[in-house]
Amino acid sequence: MGQAWAMLIQAFTEGFPPKSKFMPRDIPDLTSRVVIVTGGNTGIGKATCRYLLLKNAKVYMASRSRGKAEAAITELKQVTGNGNLHFLRLDLADLESVKACVEEFLSKENQLHLLFNNAGVMGTPMNQLTKQGFDLQFGTNVIGHAYLTMLLLPTLLETALVSPPGAVRVINDSSQVHMGASWAGINYDTLRDGPGRKKMGSMAAYNQSKWGNVVFAKELARRYGDQGIVSTSLNPGAIRTDLFRHLPSFAKHAFNWLLFDADPYGALTQLYAGTSPETASAHGKYFIPLAREGLPRADTENPEAGRHLWEYIEEFTANI
Repeated sequence: MGQAWAMLIQAFTEGFPPKSKFMPRDIPDLTSRVVIVTGGNTGIGKATCRYLLLKNAKVYMASRSRGKAEAAITELKQVTGNGNLHFLRLDLADLESVKACVEEFLSKENQLHLLFNNAGVMGTPMNQLTKQGFDLQFGTNVIGHAYLTMLLLPTLLETALVSPPGAVRVINDSSQVHMGASWAGINYDTLRDGPGRKKMGSMAAYNQSKWGNVVFAKELARRYGDQGIVSTSLNPGAIRTDLFRHLPSFAKHAFNWLLFDADPYGALTQLYAGTSPETASAHGKYFIPLAREGLPRADTENPEAGRHLWEYIEEFTANI
């Protein structure tokens, strides 16, 4: 009963959070740190890039659209005075693109300190699939980011060997709606096109993908936390972003009235997870708005769920 009340209170404060004790000014100096931010050309990702640049990081903006990314890069270089911002082409809905993105990055860098798995899609029509035939939301939000992370693991591990404890982190964006995933967490019969998926609604598919983000982050922490990789997940909060572009117009207007700005509020929680000395050993933790540790749904802690998801992705991507 005590945990149930705690979760109820948390659910309310995630939507109406208290004043943050962590602000962008509290980010430590990031000189010599190499960072990848997926979906960094807009919304929370763009705000995250901005504050990392202001703290002297070298940032790679991994985005699908070169044109949109280059416009954002030009703007951010002017605003921050830091020219160390670079484009990586990344389409998370195409695993071949994910592999090519990593190959391009590794042709330029031999270290990676921070990986912000920030990009995502929400409310996409259920007839939309990834190039490899996965549900677009799960394929983009979970499988694409997981494959990206797995390919970067050797570099992350090598960087951890020569870096201070807590310097190497993987930050996975989830959402409060992971609480609304089905009792199974992930229904594997719905991940590819078929009868099970056809019965599923778009928001149910989104909730499932966000549950998967938390589970993947915890499994990454179990497997590699003792080797120097700090893996966390988070709910960035109720933020105005392009994530709502697939919703009906009346819903978008309603959300915009209720939501907070991406800069700085949307970026605060993931910047806290990714840069604060307070979170340097937060292996497997889940954070909530604004920059606080929270409680995910209890079944995301199940090691069997994490092992199943990891092996499912590992098996599928083995021959990409």
